[in-house]
Amino acid sequence: MADDFTDSTLVLVAHGSTQNADSAKPANQHADELRARRLFAKVRTGFLKQQPEIGGVLQGIKAGRIFVVPLFISEGYYTGEVLPRELDLLTDDDGAFAHIRKKGEQTLLYCRPIGTHTSMTDALLARATGVVDRHPFPHCPPKRDTTLFIAGHGTPENENSRTAVEQQAALIRATRVYANVHAIFLEEEPRIESCIEQAATRNIVIVPFFISDGLHSREDIPIKLGEPEKRVQQRLSNGQPTWVNPTERLGKRIWYSASIGTEPFIAEVILARVREAAAG
Repeated sequence: MADDFTDSTLVLVAHGSTQNADSAKPANQHADELRARRLFAKVRTGFLKQQPEIGGVLQGIKAGRIFVVPLFISEGYYTGEVLPRELDLLTDDDGAFAHIRKKGEQTLLYCRPIGTHTSMTDALLARATGVVDRHPFPHCPPKRDTTLFIAGHGTPENENSRTAVEQQAALIRATRVYANVHAIFLEEEPRIESCIEQAATRNIVIVPFFISDGLHSREDIPIKLGEPEKRVQQRLSNGQPTWVNPTERLGKRIWYSASIGTEPFIAEVILARVREAAAG
């Protein structure tokens, strides 16, 4: 049966940032794509750290059903604590929450984050293959001679923050397509800067498992990979990429892709999360 959510409003919720205009790009990109398909009565975006904020977006919705899809990587602090509180889903003082909220004749369905969906593996592989295919200098190395790193944020404040990254690394490692696959993190061990030492191969591909090409993916990670901070800032101010593919570091050749969140396939992951919530 074809998708038909014409009685419903879809709300894509992202972190957002007042300091980086690109932070909202993935949410707006996927909202535009899903609007064009005319599957929902309306498709809206809301943010935690910029306008329009999620609370204001929800107040103006009249549809009988609201599907809220978090454009987040993990089931961590934001999706497990902040958003349930913003959506009035908390059910007790210990922070437990329900995925469905009914008020009058309106039902809100809170979907699971996109980053934990199993099909994200395909999106990660598409990013990894795509960045090498676009920059084949001097040629595209065989994947069996390449180590793939999935770079996540991680935080010692929430043990679930790293889980999605590690799960995806394990899934891709099991395919034996690459020589090896590792998860690396900004704020937890193993650190992003350790990837050159970790890799047993000369060729390295790094895919940032972040939703947007914001501060972390465009600045923090290139600097941790050895790019001088001054050069990164100059490239940013000139609208240039902060990493040149491939770049040599300590005898290793490194390709670094854009963040996973702008991969067009994400629209399909969003729909999958909506279907799950609708099916109960």
